[in-house]
Amino acid sequence: MSATAAVEMPEISETGLTVKEVSQRIESGQSNAVKISTSRSVKDIVRANVFTLFNGIIFVAMVMVLVTGSWRDAVFGFVIIINTGIGIFTELKAKRTLDKLSILVASDFLVRRDGKDIEVPHNEIVLGDLLWIRSGEQVPADGQIIQTWGLELDESMLTGESRTVRHKVGEQVYSGATAVSGMALVKVNAVGSHSYAATLTAQAKVYKKTVSDLNKGINTILKFMTFLVVPLCILLILSQIHTVGGWDAALSTGEWRQAVVSAVAGVVGMIPEGLVLLTSLNFAVAAIRLARHNTLVQELESVETLARVDALNLDKTGTITDGGIAFNQLIMLGSRWRELPAQPTEGGSFETLTEQAATQALYDCCNEEQPNGTGQAVLAGLKAQGYEPGQVESRVPFSSARKWSAVVKPILPPAGGDSRSESEGGRTEITPSHLAMTAPASGGETWYMGAPEVIISALDGDYSDVLQQVNDYANDGNRVLLVARSTTSLADTDNPQIDPQAKPVALVLCSEKIREDAEQTLAWFREQGVRCRVISGDNPVTVGAIARKVRLTGEHEPRFMDARELPEDVNELARVLENVDVLGRVLPNQKKAIVQALHTQNHVVAMTGDGVNDALAIKEADLGIAMGNAAPATKAVAQVVLVDSKFSHLPDVVARGRQVMANMERVASLFLVKTVYSALISLGVVLTQIPYPYLPRHITYIGALTIGMPAFILALAPNTRRYIPGFLKRVVTFALPGGIATALSVLLTAWFLPGIMGWDVTKNVDLSALRATSAIILFLMGVFVLARVAQPLNSWRGILVAAFAAAGVIGAFIPFVANFFALILPTGTTLVATLIALGGSALIFVICLWLAPLVGKVSGKLLRQHGFNI
Repeated sequence: MSATAAVEMPEISETGLTVKEVSQRIESGQSNAVKISTSRSVKDIVRANVFTLFNGIIFVAMVMVLVTGSWRDAVFGFVIIINTGIGIFTELKAKRTLDKLSILVASDFLVRRDGKDIEVPHNEIVLGDLLWIRSGEQVPADGQIIQTWGLELDESMLTGESRTVRHKVGEQVYSGATAVSGMALVKVNAVGSHSYAATLTAQAKVYKKTVSDLNKGINTILKFMTFLVVPLCILLILSQIHTVGGWDAALSTGEWRQAVVSAVAGVVGMIPEGLVLLTSLNFAVAAIRLARHNTLVQELESVETLARVDALNLDKTGTITDGGIAFNQLIMLGSRWRELPAQPTEGGSFETLTEQAATQALYDCCNEEQPNGTGQAVLAGLKAQGYEPGQVESRVPFSSARKWSAVVKPILPPAGGDSRSESEGGRTEITPSHLAMTAPASGGETWYMGAPEVIISALDGDYSDVLQQVNDYANDGNRVLLVARSTTSLADTDNPQIDPQAKPVALVLCSEKIREDAEQTLAWFREQGVRCRVISGDNPVTVGAIARKVRLTGEHEPRFMDARELPEDVNELARVLENVDVLGRVLPNQKKAIVQALHTQNHVVAMTGDGVNDALAIKEADLGIAMGNAAPATKAVAQVVLVDSKFSHLPDVVARGRQVMANMERVASLFLVKTVYSALISLGVVLTQIPYPYLPRHITYIGALTIGMPAFILALAPNTRRYIPGFLKRVVTFALPGGIATALSVLLTAWFLPGIMGWDVTKNVDLSALRATSAIILFLMGVFVLARVAQPLNSWRGILVAAFAAAGVIGAFIPFVANFFALILPTGTTLVATLIALGGSALIFVICLWLAPLVGKVSGKLLRQHGFNI
């Protein structure tokens, strides 16, 4: 606790809590300290990434091979380390982000205790404290206002409404709001985890893993293969033991080692280990590319989510608008301003009251010591037009309590008289003789600027037509101010009142600054079939007008609605949302409910925002997108942060997501072919009790050249294809023909070639020859599958296939590579037999591809006839 504050505060009778009462509250846990709980512990993250089913299968297979002493056949195990490392790194990064989550600014605050004003840290504020809320401070705890000196709060981070709110005695203020002007004494009635901001933080901190359609498909494949792998592995070991003469012979001769290695060859082939690794790497590379465009991806899986989004909920402030205010124009009020007396020039002559005079008066009204946001916008706009400060005798600063400001400007006495005449164009020229009757009696004139309804309500006369104009402009998305002029000087600046005889002169139109890229970006989403909705805490009419300006719904008029009229039932809410484009007056919980309602209709929802009020909805959405200037809580729970707050970066994110999805579909098809043929070959080996036709190192070599390395290049290639539902179905449909053709080719070779060649596969030499031939056939089929996946081949893709095919052949002629991977080049009659087998394999591949569509049509027809919807 610091010493007594040096700042002089208003004299008040309340003494606040005593030191003893403060100590008691701290001991009983009634302080503003919030327990910092991490999203997930490091231990949990490491456990979740290390002890996976995938890692377990690969690790056991690696250990089995190492036990046999054949370490060269165990190189596939390195993928465990790489996969696990990427997973742990990604989740630890997410954990650090969540742990830093804090809505409230950690600083010292002024409280009244024992009749003195002292500064205490945020955490030492206790229940029942008398807390001073001063301009520029963020409210640290919930409380009720005891006394106020014009306190105005910016609650946009909590409610989403961009306008400041003036609070009265007895009203509740919530932690997370910011005082923009004035001051108040507040009695704290909720601290720590019970405060409003802490409640939002707690809900936002709940760990939620991004659901990736790509990962779901891959995990489905892995789960299916798991049920297949364990029994097949056992059966493979038994079959391989049988091929070497049974358990006694295997144990006595040491052939059990070869049996285990052969079994592992089948198991490793069935697990698409590289697919999991490549998916993580592809996400990471996409995230790096997006970072170059000032887009931070906080969860790698979210890169592909936006490719599937069909419902995009946009927060108005910070997304479509940049949060600033722009001065648009000053509109003179028709014939009314002509009835006013003119201003004399320095030379004593008189001119018609012009738009220039009204504009100068507007400038002087806004030119306060500390103008608010609207005043700053007007000044900036008028300075750009060349206006400078004019002469002002006295001033009444703007107050949101009054809703108006005023300046008294000097005026010279009239000099002489002429008569009134009509000038060219209909403008009334006012002559000196007329002015002599109507000129100000005092030495100045008063100009007022403020809320139209407030100023007009204080004037004599019927100005309903002016109010109608105000409403028309407001309904078009403008913030409207009124400029009025009185011919008398303001008498009392301490207790200022509007002169009832003042006349409305002009309307001032301001608006929120719409981002230059908003309309173009929204048009892009419309073309891509993404339904965009604007959800805001502001007036629905105003938001609807802004939506109209940015052509949210193209040529159609956007349909807007007040969120207070929304039903609470989620299903009914979903039905209503289908016919609504803009929602105003939306509360934070409603934003979350809107996302949930869209989910009931199977929409993939993205949510943008920048305030604390958006945090829960962003957390609930499939993809949360925060602006760079967003509240810390909002950025922490979002998967994607647009660092420079540019809405136009979203198409880049979409394009990158589509690239990942489309390319990974190619890659997954490539990997799944290996899974299919490995499972079928293993099944064939078990059923016919033959030696496994190739070694684990063979599948490592062939897989690297026909799947692993080409897949990495294909995964990073440009691809803008729109996301089409049915990822897993298409991958399986593609993989089956190639996998079946490869399995048949290898099995037919293993069944018939030894008899044709007179090989005895119980002998290592002949078994090695068979395995070498099978590896060559496997390589050829791998090249065929790669060529099919890489289509079209009339570009760099054809060169890619040719390069890896050549690399595989060249590697067989390099002694070190050939010895390490047990590659044997056939010669003599073996070469002839191998070439015949290769020709047969190519024919089988063509036949399988030709039959696949026919089988698909017939099976689909039969399923539909039996009531299955596919």
